[in-house]
Amino acid sequence: MLSQKLFDEISNKISETIAASPAKDLEKNVKAMMAATFSRMDLVTREEFDIQQEVLAQTRAQLTALERRLIALEAQSAAPASTDAPAEPL
Repeated sequence: MLSQKLFDEISNKISETIAASPAKDLEKNVKAMMAATFSRMDLVTREEFDIQQEVLAQTRAQLTALERRLIALEAQSAAPASTDAPAEPL
């Protein structure tokens, strides 16, 4: 129990020292600079990316279904044309 209390006190002292040091100001400045840079870079959030990825997957599925349907329709229209053609004499 004594070692845990000692550890907590040391941890608190270190946190207080860092909070009062120039390192905390430096961290704030770097975060602000990075936020400004990212806002100019036209980035998207992970949530927006995931939504667009799902939309793309659905679009691909629809495209595949339409391609299959087109192939079936082309085969269907080509089949009667070959049977309607007159036979050539020998």
